[in-house]
Amino acid sequence: MERVRRLRDMLENSLLDRIPNAMVNGNRQNRLPNTTSIAFEYVEGESILLMMDQYGICASSGSACTSGSLEPSYVLRAMGVPFTAAHGSIRFSLGNYNEEEDIETIIEKLPPIIERLRDMSPFWHEAKSAAGPAAMQRTTV
Repeated sequence: MERVRRLRDMLENSLLDRIPNAMVNGNRQNRLPNTTSIAFEYVEGESILLMMDQYGICASSGSACTSGSLEPSYVLRAMGVPFTAAHGSIRFSLGNYNEEEDIETIIEKLPPIIERLRDMSPFWHEAKSAAGPAAMQRTTV
């Protein structure tokens, strides 16, 4: 489990460093070692999943309780995840068969996917112009 935990932490830290307005959902200390839920504001989780699928990357949107629903996860909303991020939450579940190369692929492919989706999002452009570039940074919920 320690190896899987290191892979999870590598994934989280790298994505948070590369993608503005991304946040880890939940407590970063008291949780399962193999699972992470990361929210990307102003994009739709289903769109992220479709684009990741082109690279063979599998994940889920929202929380496990609402998987398959187009509504924002009530679990994430109850945890305080903003509405603008709950729709763009992706859950990665890692296991013994995952290798560092798998994580490196996600780290390489996901930031341009988020950037492309945000380029198409009027909400992203509105938030960016209202807040200014300095406000569009890494956060943790």
